[in-house]
Order: sequence, then C-alpha cells, then structure tokens
Amino acid sequence: MKKRTKIIIITAMVLLLGVTCFLNVMLNNSVSRNNDNTTTTSSYFQTYRSDRESTRDQEMLYYDAIIASESSSAEAIASAEEAKLSLIELMEQELVVEGLIKAKGFEDCVVTISGSNVNAVVKSAAELTSTEVAQIVDIIQTQLSTSLENIKIIPVE
Repeated sequence: MKKRTKIIIITAMVLLLGVTCFLNVMLNNSVSRNNDNTTTTSSYFQTYRSDRESTRDQEMLYYDAIIASESSSAEAIASAEEAKLSLIELMEQELVVEGLIKAKGFEDCVVTISGSNVNAVVKSAAELTSTEVAQIVDIIQTQLSTSLENIKIIPVE
C-alpha cells in the first residue's frame, strides 16, 4: 500500500508539472500571435499569474495531503516537507524579482525560475534598450545568483 501511494503521488505531481508546461506553452503562443493587442498582453500577465497560483495551490495541497496522511512513511513526509519549503522559497524569489523589476519602471513583469534558468517576461511598449536589459539582468543576478547565460528576457508589447 505504501509503494502504491508513493507511485500515485509521484504520478500526480508529474501530471501537474506537465499541465503547467502545457499552459505555459499555450500562453506564450497566444501572446506572440497577439503582440499588437494590449488587452491580450495585460490579460496574459493576469492569466499567467492566476494559472501559476492555482497550480501552486494544488501542489501545496498535494504536499499537505502527504504530510497529513497517516499512511505516509517518514521518508515520504520528509520529502514532501522539503519540496513544500522549496516551492515556498521559489515563490518568494519570483515575487521579489518581479517587484524589483516593476520598481525600475516597467509596467508589468512575470518571472519564472526553473532550476538554474530564469525567464523574465517584461511588458514594454517598444524593444528593450540595452540599459533596460542591463537593469533586469542586474536584478536577477543580484537576487538569484544566476549566470548571464541562464537568463532569458522576453519583451512583450
């Protein structure tokens, strides 16, 4: 029973990750097709944040279920607690970086961190200048200790 529960939990987490990737690709495709429509761009940021929040809420519920389950082994509970803490730390880092980029005068921004890679989608009326890119890179490198080759900045009109 314990092995089966672990397999079910891991399968659910992998499925959730797949859904998140699918939504990310779909949202990126819809934005690139509609660059001229500012309403679509604004809704992209809102939709992405909403999807990200709901996905992470589901992940937290999975971790909480594992932690609270009487049938979970000590190893599974420790793993779920560690994963939950990592997710919380990731959420905090993304929020801080997004806030700092907005503080530099950008209208909106969404930051995603996956492993050592960082993607920043920045709302910009025109192409980003080298100064603006340098500001964003500086924030990301300072906050996340990420190397330049792992940073991708995507301007969206």
